[in-house]
Amino acid sequence: MKNILLDSDVLMDFFLDRTPFSEDASKVLSLCENGEIVGYVTPVIYSNLYYLLRRISDRQTAISQLRRLFSFTRLLVIDGRAVLAALHSDNVTDFEDALQNYAVEGSDDIRVIITRNVRDFRKSAVAVLTPSDYLKLRKQHL
Repeated sequence: MKNILLDSDVLMDFFLDRTPFSEDASKVLSLCENGEIVGYVTPVIYSNLYYLLRRISDRQTAISQLRRLFSFTRLLVIDGRAVLAALHSDNVTDFEDALQNYAVEGSDDIRVIITRNVRDFRKSAVAVLTPSDYLKLRKQHL
């Protein structure tokens, strides 16, 4: 459970300080920044974040925030296999979530998706947890 995929909603909770969710999002990101866990982000998530951040700030601010995120996370590439699986998926019906899911399923390192949108991933072959549930589970295993 050390390697996780951070979904867009969790990152937006952090960047936009969306209470009450921002507190747990901040704790998870702090674990990544401190090197206690390894957080992964896909290019699709970066694109979504840029679009949303750009709507509330200028380009330079949005890019600066994404650069900071990139400095303490790793990039999970979405390959053709993941795209094809997402296009044919009946398990994860939201296309964007399916891309994230199948990128993780194709990874040898990541076994957990951290999202507040657990419902869309309910048939995933990997663990899907809210930030709150992840933090509780992590605490139990320390």
